[in-house]
Formats: sequence, C-alpha cells, structure tokens
Amino acid sequence: MTFDTSLDPHVEEIIHQQAPAQQAMHGPLTRFNATLARYGMYFAVAGLLLIVVTVAWQVFGRYVLNNPPTWAESLALLLILYVTMIAAAVGVRDAGHIGMESLLILVPDRVRESIERLIHVLIALFGTAMVYNGGLLGLSVMNYKISGLGLSEGLRYVPLVISGALIVLFSIEHIIASLRNLEVVPAWH
Repeated sequence: MTFDTSLDPHVEEIIHQQAPAQQAMHGPLTRFNATLARYGMYFAVAGLLLIVVTVAWQVFGRYVLNNPPTWAESLALLLILYVTMIAAAVGVRDAGHIGMESLLILVPDRVRESIERLIHVLIALFGTAMVYNGGLLGLSVMNYKISGLGLSEGLRYVPLVISGALIVLFSIEHIIASLRNLEVVPAWH
C-alpha cells in the first residue's frame, strides 16, 4: 500500500513563491540566546528526570513502605512549574510554539513580515507582563511556606519571572532578525 505524499499544485505554487531560504542571524545576542536556550532545555530534561524519580519514590513509599513521603508531591508540582515555564520560553526562541502559518502563507511577503514582527512584539509584551506580575505575586507570598517542603511559596513564581525574561530576550532576537531579513536558527541544530 502506498500513500500519495505530493502537495496540491496550488499549495506547492504558493510555497515556491515564498522568498528563498534566509541566512541565519549571527552575533553576540544570537550566541547568548542560543546558549541560554540550550541550557534551558538541559535544565528542563533534568527536571523531567527528577520529576520521574520523585514520583517513583512517592509511589514506592505509599505502596511498598506504606509510609508516603510528604515532600514528594510538593516537590514534583514545583518541578513541573520550572520545567514547563523554561521549556515554553525556549519554544518561543526555537519557534516551537503553535502558529497559524497556514494563513500567513497566503498573504504577500511584506504583510506577512509585518504581522510576524507584530506577533513578536506582542509576545515580548506578554513576557514583560509575566515578569512584572510574577514578581509581584512571588513577593506577596514570600513569607508563606510550601507544605511538606518548608520552602518559600515565592519559589513557585520564580519560573514565571525567569520564563518571562527569556521570552522578552528571545522575542527581541526575533524582531532584530526580522528587521535584518535573517532567520533565527534553533539552538538544537
């Protein structure tokens, strides 16, 4: 059994009308951001492994030892916040987020580039709001403790601030690349 993997001729024509492959952006900001993104993903993968170990210990303690550790669930929930927020920020830089490119491909290049710049400006504004509001929330609960861990509740908002700052930084890189008609190469390539 074979499948037809060819594109509709109209769609193929639209794709070929797009500008030729852009050059990659280089420079200190790109090197810095690529390094941050790479280490952010290393951190996220390590965090995922730590979540697995923590949850496995929780299950072992509950069903084998009949004495579940009280800290395991709180630690796993805290780690999930760090992993998802840092990975989401890296997704912004490496274009791993959800996009509506199927609609943008139908508009002229100038309009598409303007819309893409606007999107990155809006994403940067969103990241700024994350930093500001995450900082306010973290400071407001800093004196409370996370149940089972004894750590400050403010630690739950640190990944929001870090992720927001990274999103702003990565969005600035995308805006500069767009203005120079260059492409941001994902950190994993």
